[in-house]
Amino acid sequence: MCNGKVVNKGDDCQSLTFRRRSGWAMIDRSAVMEKTMDSRIQDVLDIYHAMIETEHNSPRELPPGGRDGGQDQRLRAVGQATGQFINILAKSLKSPTILELGTSFGYSGIWLAEAARASGGRLITMEMHDYKSAYARDMAVKAGLAEHVEFKVGDAVQMIGALSSGIDFVLVDLWKDLYVPCLEAFYPKLNPGAIIVADNMLRPGGDDLKRYSDAVRAKPWISSVLLPVGSGLEVSRFD
Repeated sequence: MCNGKVVNKGDDCQSLTFRRRSGWAMIDRSAVMEKTMDSRIQDVLDIYHAMIETEHNSPRELPPGGRDGGQDQRLRAVGQATGQFINILAKSLKSPTILELGTSFGYSGIWLAEAARASGGRLITMEMHDYKSAYARDMAVKAGLAEHVEFKVGDAVQMIGALSSGIDFVLVDLWKDLYVPCLEAFYPKLNPGAIIVADNMLRPGGDDLKRYSDAVRAKPWISSVLLPVGSGLEVSRFD
């Protein structure tokens, strides 16, 4: 029960209130969201969605050379529900500096770049592999969003360390053992009111994600909630 009302299994008052305040109910209204996207962006999203569908129907195989071998072709995209959610959150900020940790092939970056354009902000996206970053850049060009995005390739923790302070939004979606080191690197650079979204908290979950959840909730001036959106999102606010 929440304020005398029945809530779904797994929900609590905190997560229910957060979703109402942040417009989470809009996530399933795909048609409404898509009307706000121009045709170039929608065409690019359609390409990604077809790729995601193909990937979901294909067996998972470790690429030659392992995860860091430079031959990984899996998108590992956040999915449409999470894409819409981070777009809404980022648009709620004024002229935000948005940091994406884990460009991959650029799906979530399209949602964040569109939010940056709409809110007068900019997106900085970081990726270990240059071939993934190059693909993401090409897709951002096709979507008409490239001028709002700065693509960086290299070690995420080191690149975060080289950033100036003043980060307003962070999407954490890279290798899970890097979640906590990246948190330690970007936390001192957050602006008041900054929002942090960490993906895959429920799926796949695991020890690295639990360490991140414990670490972010232990930070001073951070309030945080786990939401059952997509693969599970830890959404935190720096006050």
